[in-house]
Amino acid sequence: MTATKPVLTGGCQCGAIRFALSAPPLKVSICHCRMCQKASGSPFASFAEIENADFAWTRGKPSAFRSSSIAERDFCSSCGTPLSFRRIDGPKIEIMIGAFDRPDRLVPTRQYGTESRLGWVVAISNLPSQTTLQNYGPEKVNSIVSRQHPDHD
Repeated sequence: MTATKPVLTGGCQCGAIRFALSAPPLKVSICHCRMCQKASGSPFASFAEIENADFAWTRGKPSAFRSSSIAERDFCSSCGTPLSFRRIDGPKIEIMIGAFDRPDRLVPTRQYGTESRLGWVVAISNLPSQTTLQNYGPEKVNSIVSRQHPDHD
C-alpha cells in the first residue's frame, strides 16, 4: 500500500487489529447466505470489496477460519470481531462494513445469497425504533464504561 493518507480505516472492537485502504472499495454489498449469517452472527453480512494492493493490516494480524474449500474469514482472536471474507489466493478482500471507522460512508448497492434472506429483513426499517438514550435513559447511558476502541487511532 502506498504511503498516502488512507481513504478509509477501521479495526476490531478491542483495537488489536487495524486496517487501512488506499483506494475506495470496488463494490459494497450485502450477503444473506447461510454461511455469512453464521459468520457474522447476524441476518446478513455487509462487505466492502477491495483490491489486495489497496489494503493493509496496519496493526496486528487477524486469525483466520477456513469457512469453505474456497474462502477464509478473518477475525480478531482477542475480541472475536469478524473482519473479512476472502477467497484463498484471490486478488481481493471483502471487509465487513461494521468494522470501518465510518461505516456510514459505505452504502451497499447489491445483494447476494437472497435464497437465504430472512422474510422479516425487508420490513425492518418500518419497525418501531428508539435511540440508545431513549432505550436506557440518561442515567444508565452515563454510567456505561465502554471498553471498545474508538473509531480512530
